[in-house]
Amino acid sequence: MLLNPGIGALLSGAFGLLWLSQRGKTYILYAAAGYGLNAAAFFIQDIVFQYLVTPLPDSGERLVTNLMFLFSGWLLAAAVLGRYGRRPHFPVMAITTAAAALALVWFLLVQPSVVGRILSMNAALGVVTLMIVVKLFPVRKKHLIDRLIFAVAILSVANYVARPLIILALAGGFGSGANFQHSLYWTTVQFTQPLIAIALALTLMVAIAIDLIEQLRQEARTDKLSGLLNRGGFEAAATAALRRCQTGNGLPACLIIADLDHFKQINDTFGHSVGDAVIGLFGRHIGAMCGEEMVAGRIGGEEFAVLLPGHEIQAARLFAESLRACPWDYWSGMLPPKVAPSVSIGVCAAWPGADLHALMNQADEALYDAKKAGRDQVRLFGTRAAATRALDLIWTKS
Repeated sequence: MLLNPGIGALLSGAFGLLWLSQRGKTYILYAAAGYGLNAAAFFIQDIVFQYLVTPLPDSGERLVTNLMFLFSGWLLAAAVLGRYGRRPHFPVMAITTAAAALALVWFLLVQPSVVGRILSMNAALGVVTLMIVVKLFPVRKKHLIDRLIFAVAILSVANYVARPLIILALAGGFGSGANFQHSLYWTTVQFTQPLIAIALALTLMVAIAIDLIEQLRQEARTDKLSGLLNRGGFEAAATAALRRCQTGNGLPACLIIADLDHFKQINDTFGHSVGDAVIGLFGRHIGAMCGEEMVAGRIGGEEFAVLLPGHEIQAARLFAESLRACPWDYWSGMLPPKVAPSVSIGVCAAWPGADLHALMNQADEALYDAKKAGRDQVRLFGTRAAATRALDLIWTKS
């Protein structure tokens, strides 16, 4: 009898400790509360009113504990859905809770029936777990643990819906109120409930650990000032994206390198805090302009890079112009009045077998052309650079 309350209390404490170190994730707190309420319901039902105190009139303790089980289910559903950024369907919650409460009162006071109480309560909990299944079905399951959580949710639906019906068909009932604690139904509850509780808790904890590892990995790859990838993160992600373009459908790809003009002068004149603000604002602008398939990063002090998979050179140029037209006036309140940043950009197109290092060299050369031409403009590799090399060759021969 102490198995379910003991397991619930341990799991509640474990999730509570996890939440103390990750307070931004409210769903972990929901899990702690859900397992705690579940443990309390089992303890009250199996221990308190069996051995410690006199049961309430008209089996009122059963109404209390069954509603505690239901609210525990809602909290655990909110925890699972919260991990995926989903929310429970509150109208369903309200209707199910009201219907379950009315059914419990009816089968306790008006027409006493153990079968009625069990079926109505399991139907309500079945709705709770079915809601998890429905809401998680369209969610992209990136890891094995996501599929396991979904499988545990389906198992929970079967536990609440199919198991009572099977026992009712095999045993012909659930036992009377007097010997309910020794019935086949309650024996299966004592066996299946801990298994499902532990399975859900373990999968959710592993998911939390995976999220934490991913968060730490992302922080290690992210430049905090601009909010984009740092150089190492950009090179890794851009190399992988470039390889997909070349080995997949032979998609084109272009690389953009942007450099803030006269950035040292901004730092020397207005201070590093203003320089940091300029970098942060331009990083925000790049992040807002980039599509999901693009890879953007801050690769140097005031230098940024964007890889554009699936883009031809002219489309990349248009995108570069949109980056150059950064809305500094929109953020004028965040910069001193005399600060007027501008950006020079170089663009190059990938060729079969090109690696990221070679592309960065070409984009840098185009960027150098943009700087030489007067800054605050976009240059394509192979235009001005090719013309300059041709003139140099003619001059040398002459």
